[in-house]
Amino acid sequence: MMQFNLEGKRALVTGGASGIGFGVCELLVRSGATVAINDLETSPHLSTALDALSVHPGKSFGVAGSVADAVSVKTLVETTAGALGGLDYLINNAATPNTPAPIPPSDLDAMTESFWDTIIQTNLMSVFRMTHAAAPYLKASKGSVVSTASISAFGGGGSSLAYTTCKAGLLGLTRELARGLAPDVRVNSVAPGMVDSNWQCRFGDQNTSARDTVPLQRVGSPQDYAEAIVFLAASANYITGETLTVDGGWRA
Repeated sequence: MMQFNLEGKRALVTGGASGIGFGVCELLVRSGATVAINDLETSPHLSTALDALSVHPGKSFGVAGSVADAVSVKTLVETTAGALGGLDYLINNAATPNTPAPIPPSDLDAMTESFWDTIIQTNLMSVFRMTHAAAPYLKASKGSVVSTASISAFGGGGSSLAYTTCKAGLLGLTRELARGLAPDVRVNSVAPGMVDSNWQCRFGDQNTSARDTVPLQRVGSPQDYAEAIVFLAASANYITGETLTVDGGWRA
């Protein structure tokens, strides 16, 4: 397990109450950082996440709200920066498939305007809005941004045509934000493969699939991805504009 010394560092993690997001929050807190954990107001996971991290007193608090809403985004960032006295790391992890099961790309009728809008606002526009709102604080601290993309951005196969399109767009957004915010702020992303979480249970038995298709023959855990995200956020001082693929060799 990678070790980080992040005492005194301040982070905001969107979609941080479960899955990869919670793995990131857990690693940040364990490494000494103070973390604002974001999730929807209706999420049942936020209180559970805070309870789990209560063994590190004063190191985490919740900031509920939707990253798909421009007003909410501004409030999330200002509340976090105000409570922490600034911001060092922004982790854009919140996303939605907006569907209970994968939709094949051939089913164009399912790709309604409303469906597209929800996916784009949550999975792509939110990254721009969050980064825009956080930029003044990150510039002041010489901080960094890491966003969660997906290997579907490279070859398709996401939960829907809209989801894959947004994740591909996130790669370009990462590069452009890196150029725009340099030299003060580094901006990178991580493209996960299979994830051991409720999110990907919709795709069937991931463990069997991993043994057949992934060279490391297992599904990635939230902790596997968290280490990559925190590395880019906190340690990779000469890396910006990059997307790190973490997939057990799936695309090798």
